[in-house]
Amino acid sequence: MNFTAATFLPLLPVIVLSLTTVLLMLAIAIKRDHAISFWITVAGFLLSLLSLQFTPAFADSVPTPVTGLLLFDNNAYFYTLLMLFAGLVCAFFLRNFLLVYPGNREEVYLLLLIAVIGGLVLLASSHMASFFIGLELLSVPVYGMVAYTYERNRALEAGVKYLILSAAASAFMLFGMALVYAQVGTLSLVGLSKSVLVADSYLAGFGVAMIAIAMCFKLSLAPFHLWTPDVYQGAPAPVGALLATVSKVAVLAVLIRLLVQAPVELTHFLQPVFIVILVLSIVVGNLLALTQDNVKRMLAYSSIAHMGYLFIPLAAGVTVDVQTVNVYLLAYVITTLGAFGAISAMSRAADGGDSENIANFRGLFWRNPYLGGAMVFVMLSLAGIPLTTGFIGKFYVFMTAVNTSSWVLLAALIIGSGVGLYYYLRLMISLFAREQNVSEQAGVISRSSVFLVVLMAVLIVWLGVYPQPALEFIAELK
Repeated sequence: MNFTAATFLPLLPVIVLSLTTVLLMLAIAIKRDHAISFWITVAGFLLSLLSLQFTPAFADSVPTPVTGLLLFDNNAYFYTLLMLFAGLVCAFFLRNFLLVYPGNREEVYLLLLIAVIGGLVLLASSHMASFFIGLELLSVPVYGMVAYTYERNRALEAGVKYLILSAAASAFMLFGMALVYAQVGTLSLVGLSKSVLVADSYLAGFGVAMIAIAMCFKLSLAPFHLWTPDVYQGAPAPVGALLATVSKVAVLAVLIRLLVQAPVELTHFLQPVFIVILVLSIVVGNLLALTQDNVKRMLAYSSIAHMGYLFIPLAAGVTVDVQTVNVYLLAYVITTLGAFGAISAMSRAADGGDSENIANFRGLFWRNPYLGGAMVFVMLSLAGIPLTTGFIGKFYVFMTAVNTSSWVLLAALIIGSGVGLYYYLRLMISLFAREQNVSEQAGVISRSSVFLVVLMAVLIVWLGVYPQPALEFIAELK
């Protein structure tokens, strides 16, 4: 094919972030300066967000392929918007977290940029080659980010665990791709959708199942969730926010594309498997979260349950309800950034550990009313209480289950949400406790991180009270 400037126009966000990465490397080589590195990163994210309006799929609603590896449509740009927003917020959390860190601080922004670039490639993948490249480009920098503050307790352990288990998932994925190619003769998702399969296409079906298993690991669905609580606890709080948002958005986006593009002969058997996995995730996530005194571990198990809720539109009915997935994903990203942002605001890399125990949050509302008040709305949204964006997301999932008569999934959603209400309220109550605790670390609360958490709380309430513009935007995605 002939390459012109228009060919690469859909790649503008990726190109901008790539150039930002090169510029940041040069800036670090010339002079180490934490402030300069941070503002270069922020400028790259902002320019990448602005470049979205010049891309064909965003401006003209026209799906645009780039070579045979990537396909940019409106859904891809919606996920791109979410990912860039989450990356920008995580950059601010990282800056405040590393402000007094005695080691090198600049490289973490390189890892952040490369991870987001990998996510952008992954979510637009229309070929298994770009699929795997994007996944590894997303995962490898995260290994380093998880273990970045290696002097701290559990950080190095978390990085090694994530490395080993992620490598195992990648092996599953590669083997699955090989099986699909052996029978179908193509690695293109578009070519896969046009393939004429024989009745005994068990090899390709087994390959698709192995790819789905690898993605279930990346989404921390039960029973592939064992890495999640340890990694979330050991990783710095801003990196936990990255894992819970950017990584999940990218993997979920490519999973949806795989399920939509693959022939029904290869995916029909996955529906009962997904039902078992999502019910197990909701049960395991909520029940284990009940016993946690560590807020990071509680959020890790909570994310397992939320991924279970998010799988209901994928498993209910014959086709994937992409609109419901997008609504829930919007609510999940904003709320999760607020939850991990609150921990980041109270933590520093130079300390022995993050302010992650419930005891650290006791009386927070009286010590810092802005952060404590914002945390209340974050917890209400995670619980799915009305007038928050979390309620809108769960309502859409609820209606999907009702419209498809998926009563087992509906029961899992209702019971899981009821159980989840307990541990969210438990943390909320501790925010208003009058007793002071010696481990509260009140002196290290970051004002800029508090501002971002308050901003997330405002978005939570705004999208919960007046969701119509966001819902109309999502409904127009094709």
